[in-house]
Amino acid sequence: MSTVSTHVLDAATGKPATGVSVTLFAASGVELARARTDGDGRVAQLATDLEPGIHRLRFDTAEYFAGLGIPAFYPEVVVAFDLGVRGGHHHIPLLLSPFAYSTYRGS
Repeated sequence: MSTVSTHVLDAATGKPATGVSVTLFAASGVELARARTDGDGRVAQLATDLEPGIHRLRFDTAEYFAGLGIPAFYPEVVVAFDLGVRGGHHHIPLLLSPFAYSTYRGS
């Protein structure tokens, strides 16, 4: 079984990014799951039992920063990743600020 989780940190404040809308899409563009980050900036389990292949996480950064009253250059962040062989846990952290972001494969 393949699972996906994420953790979003606001690098500008040094705090978890609470309430960020996160959507998981299959390579075909079909929406598979949607959630919001919790008080610790996490979505512990966005989806389970995913098929191998390319998937995308879309983070609604415009909504998040608008809620803080901060204009943001990137209205969304889309992270494409390859699940490869079926099975295992996949954690995709996102570090964001109004004018930059970075991501990596977490554990």
